[in-house]
Amino acid sequence: MDTNHVVPHAVVTCGPAMTAIDAVRRITNFSTGELGVLLTEALLQKGWNVTCFKGTGATYRDPQGSRLTLKRFATNGDLLDGLLGQADPGRVNVVFHAAALSDFDVAEVSGPDSQPLTTKKIPSAYQEVHLVLRPAFKVLPRMEELFPKAVVVGWKFELEGDHSTAMVCARAQLELSRSTLCVLNGIAYGNGFGIISRQGMIAELTTRDELAEWLTTWASDFLAGKETVPSTP
Repeated sequence: MDTNHVVPHAVVTCGPAMTAIDAVRRITNFSTGELGVLLTEALLQKGWNVTCFKGTGATYRDPQGSRLTLKRFATNGDLLDGLLGQADPGRVNVVFHAAALSDFDVAEVSGPDSQPLTTKKIPSAYQEVHLVLRPAFKVLPRMEELFPKAVVVGWKFELEGDHSTAMVCARAQLELSRSTLCVLNGIAYGNGFGIISRQGMIAELTTRDELAEWLTTWASDFLAGKETVPSTP
């Protein structure tokens, strides 16, 4: 890929998304945003421009750097709107989609006798509340369309199954999203992080810092015209 000596530009998403239950309650996840912040700062230290989209529910500190543009999102829709509004999307070289987005949206809230909620806040006197959840739209498959000249790295967090089934899930994500790499972790995978390409496992890292450094080196080598997928260090 020829960058014509222009400073490379990465987009990093990190932290949790949320979906509202009522005006004061929400469903979210345990993502802190730490990994995305460390990756953002590793890229900045290598001289990249970075646009970091960080979930408002992230508890880890904000990234720091002079070439940083920091934006916030709360929901999947907020993130998509922010990505759609990215200036000069054709100049983005790499997208690292590490955000833990919502897999489900709240479609319906009802109280006793299945009566739909008519107030902004679910009354605390309700003895039971029923939620109907429906699959939320996926942002990762849109990245190729949003950033047509970028390579895309996705994340896959697996709790159920074992190492082999986690690998199957990672390969399926690569095919469905048409992304270049998948970062795989979670109890099913085991300790640390695996870097998966369509050819299989290409690297295994132990810590978040090691992962951030590896991905930064890989992205820089890719733009320099070196191997698209480097061998395991």
